[in-house]
Amino acid sequence: MTTAHHSIAIIGAGLGGLTLARVLRVHGIEAAVFDLEAGRDARTQGGMLDIHEDSGQAALRAAGLHERFRAIVHPGGQAMRVANRDGTIALQEEDDGTGGRPEVDRGQLRDLLLDPLPAGTVRWGAKATGARPLGDGRHEVTFADGATITTGLLVGADGAWSRIRPLLSPARPAYTGISFVELDLPDADARHPGGAALIGRGFFLALDGERGILAHRETDGGLHVYTAFRTGEDWLDGIDFTDTAAAKAAVLARFTGWDAAFRTLIDEADGAPVPRRIHALPVGHRWDRVPGVTLLGDAAHLMSPFAGEGANLAMLDGAELGQAIAAHPGDIEAALAAYEKALFPRSEASASESAASLDLMFGPDPVTRLVDRFTAHQRN
Repeated sequence: MTTAHHSIAIIGAGLGGLTLARVLRVHGIEAAVFDLEAGRDARTQGGMLDIHEDSGQAALRAAGLHERFRAIVHPGGQAMRVANRDGTIALQEEDDGTGGRPEVDRGQLRDLLLDPLPAGTVRWGAKATGARPLGDGRHEVTFADGATITTGLLVGADGAWSRIRPLLSPARPAYTGISFVELDLPDADARHPGGAALIGRGFFLALDGERGILAHRETDGGLHVYTAFRTGEDWLDGIDFTDTAAAKAAVLARFTGWDAAFRTLIDEADGAPVPRRIHALPVGHRWDRVPGVTLLGDAAHLMSPFAGEGANLAMLDGAELGQAIAAHPGDIEAALAAYEKALFPRSEASASESAASLDLMFGPDPVTRLVDRFTAHQRN
């Protein structure tokens, strides 16, 4: 089996890796992207993302895609409700179209980044299993099917459990103390009118310090619900998620004392509940410059989702790395040094904010404190 060589190899076709490939393309630079999924439609991407003006939207401008992005924004998606466990609404904001964090469907955003790339840019079904240095900044990447490639610049955009990160850092994600169980209620207005009325048109949050319900209205009219718990790392192991009724019962048991409207969201959900532990890399994760390799997105700075920064930072990382490579033709090391100089303090600030938000949302009197934070932001 021959080993192909690529000047730039991006491992991972998530939002960050695709943004990098697109920005490089804008500057006339070719890159190859390798992803473990069997194809672009191998699974639904799911979920809504709020794309921030100073990060995700800045990245889309660098990629020449901001106008097309505006066309997929979910009208009304910036509406927000914060509730207590008894169902009383503590804060409600409508979406008047002027906010700086419009909501889009993750799958549509990924398509926006994928569609302009030349056919063959993304090599699907390529699961990286490891990488090793070859000297002079070159690396070899091995894939699950036994194939190998070599590259002059290796970019780990392969998420939380990155196979590229060990080239740079021994750090591994740690459990944050929070576990999610995700649920879906499709066609909510017709099939789940009570849940639809509770959640509203945008983002919804109810908390009591030990557990929470985070939900949003999706572009197809469904509700995506995250039940969240401060709990031991092994709690999910005690639930049989192949038995939907038993899994729902285990989740419902944690919401004793909550208003019946919240419990209906769990009871009426379609399909199997999906468990997810929330992990994070250490706040301030960084590494010494290693020739020919770098990281972006969750591979570089995995954090909890409670600051809403993960996708936005991954896209900004990709855009800034692409711009740095274009600004330093023929000098990859200068490009990587410039990129990482900005990356480290930016990601540390966001990771600190995310950790603080986790402690606020799963600590004493979370609703009052959260409402105080939002109203303070509005005053400023």
